[in-house]
Amino acid sequence: MTLPITTTFILALAVLMLVLWFNVTKTRAAMAVSIGDGGDTQLHERIRRHGNFVEWVPLSVLMLALAELQGASAIWLYLAGGLCLFGRLVHPFGLRAQNAAHPARIVGNSSNILAVLILMGVLARQMMLT
Repeated sequence: MTLPITTTFILALAVLMLVLWFNVTKTRAAMAVSIGDGGDTQLHERIRRHGNFVEWVPLSVLMLALAELQGASAIWLYLAGGLCLFGRLVHPFGLRAQNAAHPARIVGNSSNILAVLILMGVLARQMMLT
């Protein structure tokens, strides 16, 4: 069985992950810092942007794939996948050391949390139908 909806979002998220990774790697190379952040706030922010992505996206994508495999409605899959992608696109712009309440950070994380909650509901419903 193919997973066209999940695959679409995975491809877009993979591009974003590579961009975040490249930003960390480029800054590490420029600063000659192999491990950690060398006390540099900019490098620390970039590490956390990539780290936050890696913390949230695997669970979101796994839930999306399971929901699609279980025959969930495409509307819910696109909604959850779109919220996850939107959240991961917006979040890095708001993750700032000097502003923990930056609107982009709040919108980004909230979008991803909402995506996970939707997928939890979809998976629970699919379980009850089987």
